[in-house]
Amino acid sequence: MSVLTIGLSHRTAPVAMLERVSLSGDALAKLLHDVQQDVCVAETMVVSTCNRVEVYAAVDRFHAAVTSVTRLLSEHTGVPAAELTPHLYVHYEDRAVEHLFSVVCGLDSMVVGEGQILGQVRRALKLGQKHGTVGATLNELVQRALRVGKRAHTDTGLDQAGASLVHAGLAFAGPIEGRRALVVGAGSMSALAAATLRRAGAGEIVIANRTFERGARLAETVGGRAVRLGELTRELAAADLVITCTGGGDHVITPGMLGREVFLLDLAMPHDIDPAVRQVPGVTLVDLETIQESGIGSREGDAVQSVRELVAEELAAFLGAERAARVTPTVVALRSKAAGVVEAELGRLMMRLPELDGRARGEIAQTVQRVVDKLLHEPTVRVKQLATSPGGDHYAEALRELFDLDPKMPEAVREVEL
Repeated sequence: MSVLTIGLSHRTAPVAMLERVSLSGDALAKLLHDVQQDVCVAETMVVSTCNRVEVYAAVDRFHAAVTSVTRLLSEHTGVPAAELTPHLYVHYEDRAVEHLFSVVCGLDSMVVGEGQILGQVRRALKLGQKHGTVGATLNELVQRALRVGKRAHTDTGLDQAGASLVHAGLAFAGPIEGRRALVVGAGSMSALAAATLRRAGAGEIVIANRTFERGARLAETVGGRAVRLGELTRELAAADLVITCTGGGDHVITPGMLGREVFLLDLAMPHDIDPAVRQVPGVTLVDLETIQESGIGSREGDAVQSVRELVAEELAAFLGAERAARVTPTVVALRSKAAGVVEAELGRLMMRLPELDGRARGEIAQTVQRVVDKLLHEPTVRVKQLATSPGGDHYAEALRELFDLDPKMPEAVREVEL
């Protein structure tokens, strides 16, 4: 199986298009199920965030899988294929692995180096596991990618170099200290927003959420207070700055709810705040389009270059191990054939020399086995080494041809290992 990635992100599509293709909840689960049911696809996982929608799949046919996944993306998002296709990118095999490694490190994010993508990819993996669409291939790849992402943040100083979307958005707000802040939502992005506001010295932090208990738990962590979403209009009248991150699909803030000067930061996808609020005097609205156009967080430095080098290093190691693993069944098949030959010849010898005692028989068997092991050692070690290089599969093919191995044997061994 080979890994295929098809998706679109802030690099290839405007935020308006990303908003149209954003999937969550039952809609996301349905896409997972339908992609996995395709005859070309063995496994699948979908990463859906405010910056990207990407389908990762383990496939056995490239062109057929690309056609099927593109069609399903179009059907499930409701965006006609003719509109969707120009924004899509396709990565396959080595390039798909490199892309995922770069994504989890934050190199492909709107704000370079942001750390939220690690949690988002982890949740995508868990969702695929929950629905039974992730198997050994994607699980191994994503687990490795997550470890690479952690290394990027702990070993390179990327945390100091890369801001989050919250930091990028609040850069437009001016000083935070002493100002009354309102956070709408209580998910992971809302938690990050609340923590950022607390560290910046916000005078009061109010959490408004549909589920009051969840909002109250978040408010407690930042020394704030919680209100129900139905009280939002009243709280807006007292807030100096507002951050929304519900992504529920409906506008939770509209022009009629605002009547004073206020800074609004909409980090949701789809948008939480009606863009028409920009027409209200004294209201400043910053959303994902604003951040994207500003280029905040897109600058590269030494830490980002270090991460790029880390990705290249980890990619080479992963691909080398994967290629070596591919040749292992052939090596096992070779040793299995050799063992069969040894067993047959020893049996024939013992029938011809029945007078040999047990000790002599044992010595002969050990000697023959040592000879075979020594003869096979160098070629099997060498073929594993050569297999780690590009085109390494050809060496396994040569081994099967030279020793007349059953072409079905390596596949049988691989299935037993899995």
